[in-house]
Amino acid sequence: MLRNFFLLAIRQLRRNRGYSFVNIFGLATGMAIALIIGIWATDELAIDQGYPQGDRIVEILQNQWPKGQTSEKTPPAYVGTTLSPALNPWLQKGYKDIFAQTAMTLWTDQHLLVNGDKSIACTGTSAEYTFPLIFGYHFLSGTAESMRDPNTALLSQSTAIALYGTTEAVGKTFQYDNRRPFTVGGVYADQPQNSSLHELNFFISMASEETTWLRNINDFNDHDCRIYARLAGNITAEQATARIKNICSPYVNFVYENYKVLPFQSLYLHYDEGNATGDGRIVYVRMISLIGVFVLLLACINFMNLATARSEKRAKEVGIRKTVGSLRTHLIAQFLGESVLLATLSFVIAIVLAALTLPWFNQLAGKTMTFPWTSPLFWSLSVICTLITGLLAGSYPAFYLSNFRPVKVLKGAFKAGKGAGTPRKILVVAQFSISLALIIGTIVVFRQVQYAKDQPLGYDQAGLITVPDNTQELDSHYEAVRSALLKTGVVENIANASKTLGEFDQNNQLEWEGMTPEAKNLTFRDVFVNADWGPTIGWSILKGRDFSRDYPTDSTAVIVNETGARILGFKDPIGKTLKHWGKSYTIIGVAKNMIANNPYYPVQPAIFMGAGGHDAFTIRLKRNIPVRTALAAIEPVFKQFNPASPFIYTFNDDLYEKKFNTETRIGNLATVFSGLAILISCLGLFGLASFTAEQRTKEIGVRKVLGAGVVQLWALLSGDFIKLVALSMCIAMPVAYFIMHQWLQNYIIHTPISAYIFIAAGGGMLLITLATVSFQALRAASMNPVRSLHSE
Repeated sequence: MLRNFFLLAIRQLRRNRGYSFVNIFGLATGMAIALIIGIWATDELAIDQGYPQGDRIVEILQNQWPKGQTSEKTPPAYVGTTLSPALNPWLQKGYKDIFAQTAMTLWTDQHLLVNGDKSIACTGTSAEYTFPLIFGYHFLSGTAESMRDPNTALLSQSTAIALYGTTEAVGKTFQYDNRRPFTVGGVYADQPQNSSLHELNFFISMASEETTWLRNINDFNDHDCRIYARLAGNITAEQATARIKNICSPYVNFVYENYKVLPFQSLYLHYDEGNATGDGRIVYVRMISLIGVFVLLLACINFMNLATARSEKRAKEVGIRKTVGSLRTHLIAQFLGESVLLATLSFVIAIVLAALTLPWFNQLAGKTMTFPWTSPLFWSLSVICTLITGLLAGSYPAFYLSNFRPVKVLKGAFKAGKGAGTPRKILVVAQFSISLALIIGTIVVFRQVQYAKDQPLGYDQAGLITVPDNTQELDSHYEAVRSALLKTGVVENIANASKTLGEFDQNNQLEWEGMTPEAKNLTFRDVFVNADWGPTIGWSILKGRDFSRDYPTDSTAVIVNETGARILGFKDPIGKTLKHWGKSYTIIGVAKNMIANNPYYPVQPAIFMGAGGHDAFTIRLKRNIPVRTALAAIEPVFKQFNPASPFIYTFNDDLYEKKFNTETRIGNLATVFSGLAILISCLGLFGLASFTAEQRTKEIGVRKVLGAGVVQLWALLSGDFIKLVALSMCIAMPVAYFIMHQWLQNYIIHTPISAYIFIAAGGGMLLITLATVSFQALRAASMNPVRSLHSE
């Protein structure tokens, strides 16, 4: 019997090749998208979940409210991971019953490691020896405890191989930024890609001379480090928060600040730097996962729609088989079996499609995911979903058609009934509502990204590159480097500063005459620059003047940005005096706001001090010279003055573009999946239009005989589908508006949701519908009526 069912199913596939292709390919496409999105979401959810006893690892965060506000009923104005080093001794002495271990680190940054004539630039940080112990690093040689020695460092496996050609590096030495020697005390295994710490290639001891300044800070107003911990016993993060929450509150002057302990496993997905109300990356994981569910749902709707539509053509088959003795259970088994077979074939094709497109998808998503061939959970869920899809799609013909009375069917008295097509119409409306909502959502995401990109930067980033000032040799020869670069003929100007244009990440309080109590709660971003900085970056001075080599006193001068000038409150700030860490600076100019930090937030108050910087060279290349030629001319100059370091440079426009990486990638993913969702919807619509035209063959023939033209018949056949799409617009547009409006609230600076988005999306959907339906409608309307009437 099973063999007979299988042969019948194969015959049905061959007899209805067109419908079978639309059915199988549509469902396979939806399944493939769902598979890829599932792999992506699983990879996102797995970030930072693999540490030994990872549920016990926490990081301490700070919450800040304006000074004078001690109520926590409102969300904090700022949430951050930067803490005062003054907290660390408190934790190590008085809270050992809460934290089994604590570890203080600096922020990660790129540094130069030099071994003889071998030098590499890699990312690392200063840390206490307890950091790798807390995170359970696996050591190939040496120990974490070796960092108790102030002159010791730890290297990752790949860094040790790059620097020494072997992992047997314990006891070997290297020069840190080519100025201070460190001995390798241990080599640890590279962290996996699904760890947010995988880019940490080395640690230098927190006890070294490099961090003396940090260890001597005992002021809770000074935020310079991050602090991690491993919880003791059965202590929870909430209990730890309750104990340490207000340690700093009495000592912080400019805001009301307290602490929060957050599980490290939650940081990647649930923490949004600086944004108390933001939900972090989990928002995007949910968004893309929801798209995957919708796309699979669209494919299943297609599958069920076409299955139920074609089932009515098999009424006579049911009648004959019942007449020759087939039981209803046999018919149910056959219809369900055919449907499951189609779903299984779709799943096999989906596996092939997903495996072939995964490398391309990795590039789009910026990941290195692999197909879970060996995962029992993956295969179990896939088989269950395939069976459910097949059984649901086959349930209508199985239970409805198998109940027909054979005498009635064979006499030709069977009629599907007026309401037979209602379920299909409901499914089509649902299908196009989902597709339209996806289109609108994708447009809004891209508009938000473009809206932020279109903000005036406040400087000219074209042709700007940044070169790190990573050795003393380079730093002490600025004038010689500048002169040599200008002589190459490819450089228009050069400057140095304490920060790059990609991020002004240092802030401090200022003092000035007449400052209001509210102003005492504010901090200003501060950047040290030299006299060449303004002309190099091309900023705009709105009042006063720029720094100049003609004014030696500019080492004690300062320029404020527009936001800062408003906060200072001076009618004319030029000539007024500010105090920064007790040192007086005279305001000589007001600069146009520059976007250096988060482009989705208002520009923060900033000051630029003319004392000169020592961290980054900013170089403007001449516009009429090819970039490759310019870089080839610049590299020898840096090699001459900085022979220990490879030539490292970054284009400033690339740095700025990275600020939009997350939103751009989500937008790209949403575009691809929305496009495929529309394709799936159109496949289903094409199949239904074909079926509808086939059902109405006799009607079309009669109308043509009575004088109906092709245009009238096209309008007749297309009208029903246009009505369904119009109804889907009425459903999808309000829903899409509400969802995207809520999403945009995560950004202080966000695009308005314009009416033309809905007009364009709705109009596009109508055109797609007409294009899909018109082929079958015109084909049916053009048929010779003699043929169509004879076929009946």
